[in-house]
Amino acid sequence: MDTDECFALLRSGIAGRLAVVDPDGWPYCVPLLYVLLDETVYVHMSSAVGHLRRSLEQSANVCFEVDEPGAVFDYGSFECDSGLAYRSAMVFGTLRVVENETTRHRFCDELLGKYGTGVPGRPKGFYPRLDRITIYALDAQRLTGKQTVLPTESERWPARDRTPTPNARPSSAVARLPS
Repeated sequence: MDTDECFALLRSGIAGRLAVVDPDGWPYCVPLLYVLLDETVYVHMSSAVGHLRRSLEQSANVCFEVDEPGAVFDYGSFECDSGLAYRSAMVFGTLRVVENETTRHRFCDELLGKYGTGVPGRPKGFYPRLDRITIYALDAQRLTGKQTVLPTESERWPARDRTPTPNARPSSAVARLPS
């Protein structure tokens, strides 16, 4: 996908996954709610020091992923000839702490605009625990995206057989397995 399509997915996505390398060298990935403001991804978490925070203190280089799954479809005559329609975008960069109070407040406004329930009677724009969260910003140093579009009925099996190995035949042992 091109850059505009990647940012469109980031704007419409529901949840993303932030991936880091922990202090022991293991990959660590956590799902987070997020907002995209001016082509910058913003996430937040508790100010408490946990596994993610320790990992970020070691290295702020991260990857943030958002995806939108679609339908599973068949493209060939074997059960393994199946695909998934989807879109995904990955943002690579360095996470930085947001200190600016105006930006922090804007993040909360946008986050609740995106995820809030809108139940009346609750004060809008009031964040009494803003000092208990850490807000991070991620500017895309590299942005990639890919997609598989759901083929039309006429392009799916059995209307069209796109089996990559049309001459393959199951062994007699496989043919006897119960389905």
